[in-house]
Amino acid sequence: MQLTPASSLLAVIDVQERLLAAMPDAERVVARSLRLAEAAAILGVSRVLTEQYPQGLGPTPATLASRLPSAIPKMTFSCCGSAAFEAAVGPDVTSVVLAGLETHVCVAQTALDLLGRGLAVFVAVDAVASRHSLDHDVALRRLEGAGAVLTTSEAVLFEWCRSAEHPNFREVRTLVLDRPR
Repeated sequence: MQLTPASSLLAVIDVQERLLAAMPDAERVVARSLRLAEAAAILGVSRVLTEQYPQGLGPTPATLASRLPSAIPKMTFSCCGSAAFEAAVGPDVTSVVLAGLETHVCVAQTALDLLGRGLAVFVAVDAVASRHSLDHDVALRRLEGAGAVLTTSEAVLFEWCRSAEHPNFREVRTLVLDRPR
């Protein structure tokens, strides 16, 4: 089970200002989500952005939102409750890469719904977070036990490229080399 750009969807879930203010790893989550969004754009990977109750939780930071399609507002915790999200999944998508907030709520419920449909789910562990480390850690264990693949944003980028001979490899590589860890 490997990622390919043509059959992947990047889903950036609820990386919103008021949620970020409560996250101990907010800067990392935004930076890694941005890395994924930029690489997805370079490589032609389908992308989707959601916002949970935007009136209450605020918008996605502009730097991240500018690299993704317009946010899909939602009230359900799983993104799969949204018709616009369902349309983004589409018939050619076999793998979904998840990034966002919170690991144990919206990310987990989305992952479980997608797994239930037979899709391959990859969770970029450096691009997800919860307010409390226990919630985050338990959610990752639960998702892995349910069949999700735990990976990192950097691993996703290189898997999408598959080879240093990929025509966009140098551009993608700069997203890793030119950014702080």
